[in-house]
Amino acid sequence: MSKYAAFTVPGLTEESGHHVADVLQLRLHALNDLHLVLKHAHWNVVGPNFIAVHEMLDPQVDLVRGFVDAIAERMATMGVTPNGLSGDLVKNRTWEDYKVDRADATTHIRALNEVYNTVIEDHRVAISKVGDIDPITEDLLIGQTAELEQFQWFLRAHLEDGSGQLN
Repeated sequence: MSKYAAFTVPGLTEESGHHVADVLQLRLHALNDLHLVLKHAHWNVVGPNFIAVHEMLDPQVDLVRGFVDAIAERMATMGVTPNGLSGDLVKNRTWEDYKVDRADATTHIRALNEVYNTVIEDHRVAISKVGDIDPITEDLLIGQTAELEQFQWFLRAHLEDGSGQLN
């Protein structure tokens, strides 16, 4: 059974539509992983700022889950089977596992900031790969990137000192 259907969205060739969906596959894996990382941090943050960080993460978890669904549905619309299985994610990811377990808020926030750096940078690369081919997918990724950048700003506000340096 092929992961490719014999169609894509109107206005694109099957080849270009399937190419765009293939670019989205790694974004699907990255966002599924981000969802799990955020829940892991949510469950394992401790210390004086526990409740602030614990409650700050939940809305982001929900938003990222919605991003996953939007990407998977875009892939399916383009005639490509989205793969959300953990084995495929681990086999094809280009990033390392989140290394923080039970830790204080600042430790988790620093680590999450680095995770966001990677996810956002990779989203921007995907935007450049699909932009000339499919403006609908480009728009989807741009919107997601804007939301991811805003949440990273929330994280960085916890790390920033008065002179604008991240500590």
